[in-house]
Amino acid sequence: MEQRDFKHQTRGCLVGCVVAVLFWSVATAQRYSISEEVNEGTVVGNIAKDLGLDKGTLKNRKYRIVSGDAHPHFRVNQNDGILYVNRKIDREEVCEQTNACVINLKTVLENPLEVHYVAVEVLDINDNSPSFPEEEKRLDISESVLPGARFQLKPSRDEDSGHFSVQQYKLSQNDHFRLEVRDKGEDGKIPILVLQKSLDREVEGNHSLVLTAIDGGKPPKTGKMNIVVIVLDVNDNTPIFSKDMYSVMLSENAPIGTTVIQVNATDLDEGQNGDVFYSFGNSVSNKLLSIFDINPLTGDVTVKGLIDYEQRDKYDIDIQASDKGIAPLTSEKSVIIKIVDVNDNAPEIEVTSFSSSIPEDSRPGTTVALISINDLDSGLNGKVICSIDEDVPFVLSPSLQNNMYSLVTRSPLDREKQAHYELTISAKDAGQPPLSSERMISVVVSDVNDNNPEFSLNPYTFYVIEGNAPGVHVFSVKASDRDENDNARISYNILRSGGEDNKFTSFLNINPETGSIVALKSFDFETLKTFQFHVVASDSGTPPLSNNVTVIVFILDQNDNAPVIMYPLSSNGSAEGVEEIPRNVNAGHLVTKVRAYDADIGYNGWLLFSLQEVTDHSLFGLDRYTGQIRTLRSFTETDEAEHKLVILVKDNGNVSLSATATVIVKLVEPKEAFAASDVKSAAQDDEDDNATFYLMITLGSVSVLFLISIAVLIAMQCSKSTEYTSKYLQETNYDGTLCHSIQYRSGDKRYMLVGPRMSIGSTIVPGSHANTLVLPDRRRVSEEVRAALNT
Repeated sequence: MEQRDFKHQTRGCLVGCVVAVLFWSVATAQRYSISEEVNEGTVVGNIAKDLGLDKGTLKNRKYRIVSGDAHPHFRVNQNDGILYVNRKIDREEVCEQTNACVINLKTVLENPLEVHYVAVEVLDINDNSPSFPEEEKRLDISESVLPGARFQLKPSRDEDSGHFSVQQYKLSQNDHFRLEVRDKGEDGKIPILVLQKSLDREVEGNHSLVLTAIDGGKPPKTGKMNIVVIVLDVNDNTPIFSKDMYSVMLSENAPIGTTVIQVNATDLDEGQNGDVFYSFGNSVSNKLLSIFDINPLTGDVTVKGLIDYEQRDKYDIDIQASDKGIAPLTSEKSVIIKIVDVNDNAPEIEVTSFSSSIPEDSRPGTTVALISINDLDSGLNGKVICSIDEDVPFVLSPSLQNNMYSLVTRSPLDREKQAHYELTISAKDAGQPPLSSERMISVVVSDVNDNNPEFSLNPYTFYVIEGNAPGVHVFSVKASDRDENDNARISYNILRSGGEDNKFTSFLNINPETGSIVALKSFDFETLKTFQFHVVASDSGTPPLSNNVTVIVFILDQNDNAPVIMYPLSSNGSAEGVEEIPRNVNAGHLVTKVRAYDADIGYNGWLLFSLQEVTDHSLFGLDRYTGQIRTLRSFTETDEAEHKLVILVKDNGNVSLSATATVIVKLVEPKEAFAASDVKSAAQDDEDDNATFYLMITLGSVSVLFLISIAVLIAMQCSKSTEYTSKYLQETNYDGTLCHSIQYRSGDKRYMLVGPRMSIGSTIVPGSHANTLVLPDRRRVSEEVRAALNT
């Protein structure tokens, strides 16, 4: 798989990249086919002709194949656009035994950049012979074994696929045995040795047979295995299964240890010759052995691994029953296990927040309880419909979150008419047949204290910079009650449930009198970016009334992670590597590339590379954005044979963090460099795969966020009002340039990222601090949206 290196760009280059993406053109793919093992230089096809490319511009526009392979399978001629085989292709090495072996190539034209995809199908030829896992197989068979006894042999394997794989078996001519072949589908053809004439040890003590496997080639290729049959005495009864065939149904996701079926076989002999033990047949694959297990004494087949209906809906397993005689006898039966997907989980109703009493003067729509429905099934089996009794003054209101409901009042309550309600909540899924469950909720109507505490905002949104001191006040909530005296005295507490939010609320504490919230530990932006929890405000009335509010907390990033060198990385873990290059390379030759990543985001995670130390500044140059080291000129005989380069990698945080890497460049003769590059390229490919993968995820996320932010910024700049501009941007310490400012929305919050050229003081808006800018939200005038400013 081709991996791409992403480059850190300057602010100006980023805008150029956006424009370049808009004019990137990708041509449709062209498909060719060629047989494996063809000679180097074989013509595959004329790409220029088939794709309609102008041959005259191929060389000027540097038409080429993009490949990370040091020795690619194909090459293209820049003069005429013809695709050639660059080296012999072994289909089994490239694609193993897949039915269709396709090598995808990506070709590019420059100025402007144009990408064309070419698919080359490698056709199989019969270049592999069948082979047995054993050159000689020994079978111990008692002379008392009756004709018809079957002995399954290990099948032959052929690396070729399709018709060129093993097609048939032949057994050498003999008087006692014949051959049967059992087709196991994906597991191939299984040879079975069948006794057709009784053995007599006194006449002939052993038999030598030859089993030949033949593939479908023309001419066919064969493989052979010698079979030595040793005739034994005494034990003359084979275990017999109680059924001709075993079949059972098994639900998916059955727990490990679940008994699937019990097979039973009996032997008429006595003593060890009559003791039966069970095992899986020789044809059972390792994958099946990881899913099922069998008790050798009882014959119980149990679940050992994960049963997944979507992966496989049926298993055909061969079970062997053998006695413990000196010459053990064995019989086999197939156990067919059919996996069924059934609706086996009824919905679960959970009351996550509930007050057993409600004032009689509560208005319609008052929340009494929060109901969450959970069904472990998936698809239609997990779709749940929730309902309540129709003759009660309550109704279930669905939430934006799936399977979440609020139990609210539908009409005014009158305690004098009815002071108590027994509500039945019913949940039914959409499976066939459907499963349902019920939950009883008791509601008591009370009077006197008829005003609930009210929070000033709902929800609350707070921004906390990571690395805060534990135990220090971070934010607070405030609620008021229109009642008087005890009914208006409010106490606060954090709602701590047994659900997912409990892990966040466990390190928060709230002052029950003031609503001031402290964090018991420091926040880490790289571990936790946002979380929410509920704060409950209760008055002191009898009975007390309460209300809860959602508190949403955003953790702001600061530059607390130093860059990490990913390449070079020596065996002892230090950032040091050795590169060998030939002396005859030209100026601009790529020596190596220093790779690094930073766990921070934005400017804190943007990295710059610089040469901190170099033995000869005229020989090597370093790209400050990509980390590529290239030669600045050709080498001379007077140049030293070894050069040491120390590269400094630092981020763009307010207080920059950095790391260094050391690259030792050795100049060698061309022949030595060619031999060393073959060994090193194989090692670097594996090392780059994981490094590039994580770098792609990090940089890809930042790039997508940047593109979206540019579009949102343009729309907002076009539609913003004069009042907005004058209120937030006319400051004495602002230079009037909004360079690389990015506004984007996440949910109902708006953010602004501003580049280094924007000079904004920490007190531009009351409540702003450090790198935080508060902006108005025109969709919600009553709320403030704050933006993280990384410089």
